[in-house]
Amino acid sequence: MAVDVSNEALQKAKDLIASENVRFINLQFTDIIGMVKSVTIPVSQFEECVEHGKWFDGSSIEGFARIAESDMQLFPDLDTFRVIPYERGDNASARIICRVKEPGGNDFPGDPRAALIRVVEEARALGYEFNTGPELEFFLFKLSDLENIEVLPHDRGGYFDLSTDEAYDVRKDMVNALEDFGIEVETSHHEVAMGQHEIDFKYADAVSTADAAVTLRYTLKAVAERHGLHCTFMPKPVFGINGSGMHVHQSLFEGADNAFVDPSDSYGISKLARHFIAGQLAHARAMIALLAPTVNSYKRLVPGFEAPVYLSWARVNRSALIRVPRVSSGQLKATRVELRCPDPSSNPYLAFAVMLKAGLDGIKKEMEAPEPVEENLYLFDESMLMKHGVGTLPGSLGEAIQELKKDELVQEALGEHIYERFVEAKQMEWDEYRKYVSKWEIDRYLPIF
Repeated sequence: MAVDVSNEALQKAKDLIASENVRFINLQFTDIIGMVKSVTIPVSQFEECVEHGKWFDGSSIEGFARIAESDMQLFPDLDTFRVIPYERGDNASARIICRVKEPGGNDFPGDPRAALIRVVEEARALGYEFNTGPELEFFLFKLSDLENIEVLPHDRGGYFDLSTDEAYDVRKDMVNALEDFGIEVETSHHEVAMGQHEIDFKYADAVSTADAAVTLRYTLKAVAERHGLHCTFMPKPVFGINGSGMHVHQSLFEGADNAFVDPSDSYGISKLARHFIAGQLAHARAMIALLAPTVNSYKRLVPGFEAPVYLSWARVNRSALIRVPRVSSGQLKATRVELRCPDPSSNPYLAFAVMLKAGLDGIKKEMEAPEPVEENLYLFDESMLMKHGVGTLPGSLGEAIQELKKDELVQEALGEHIYERFVEAKQMEWDEYRKYVSKWEIDRYLPIF
């Protein structure tokens, strides 16, 4: 199937290939879980690949295809062509993000990026552009070799520390690498826990920021390894200290106007924004299976470590699931809502797809958001939570899977193929965890029973 491509975009890629002496190109995509996969081609195959795609066997990719339906094609998105900054030299490599197609030319239903594009197009049909700004936290651990990662924070710094922040220079190298990838970094800083960090990039349309989030994860790992460190986006790698989240700032635009803005509202947000919040709260218990998709995720989602578990919204209350950050009077276009429960182990494409689908459901049905709760919900007992009508997120991956099985709208956002394969993979993960005998159990029970 030949593809019509922009001569300008193709020429720009060819100019980069020539100026950077690119010899190899990684055709990149992600599996359902969010792991980056790639097929590498020599640069001589690039133009043919752009026009006709590149066949590959999808039967061995997590959640992709069965043996009998394994053939599929990768078609590059030329706007995502970038030289890999840490692979420059005589045999430089580039990467380009691809759409996965079936032999007939249709989008492969197991492609997470295509799932997000599908929901984004649904929003566009209603007149909205979905913008997101994810904030990915991560830990740096000491590394002697790939088989010997010490679960010891690289430094003893705290929130915004500088004098005790031993990773200051590491983060600068990370920022430089990200900007070489075309990702516009806004801030980088030490996070609350020892060895924990955050690098934030510019808010943009959801597909672009999902691409950037995926790129950030493997770029930071590569830069950390070059410093003799291991970078992890595991949600809760160390007991007793804060875990890593991926707070996501969200807004809908109608043309050049932010549809979430209403200066006359006490929170500065429109009725449409309140409907969007209501939709996400209504579907949160099912969405969390995609937003916090590992067994370990639920060891972060507990009260006391700044992780939201209560189905509520607010402005200053960081124990709420959704927060409305303040904006300056001259920056009303920055009005947004922040969903605080996702973590960086999620697949950004699927996470943004279900978040948008839930918000649109609230808008279409004109759902009423509950009253905001500005009190510290961690101090509420069961009676106070009931009084305010505040529910909670599932307490485990197993419970989250069951909630996902009950929510047809979230399933629709994923599509039948991704939904079935995702549940299958996560049910296996949960069952394996349930049967595993941990060191904690041995230490706790062996001496007394």
